[in-house]
Amino acid sequence: MIQLNVVNRELSVGSIRVVAVASASVLLVGDACSIRNASVFDTPPESIIVAPIRPLPPEGSSGR
Repeated sequence: MIQLNVVNRELSVGSIRVVAVASASVLLVGDACSIRNASVFDTPPESIIVAPIRPLPPEGSSGR
């Protein structure tokens, strides 16, 4: 088990720009007492396509 001690102070976020998303990720801005991540993977292994991570398209583009 991991223990993380946090000292809360003033936080001001002007903007956040996300350029890529991992297959398992959390983006948290602010307070949380606890975070629990869970995942269920029921796809058969032979149907998985492993490919390089593709970044998100620039804002305003169609992504093509």
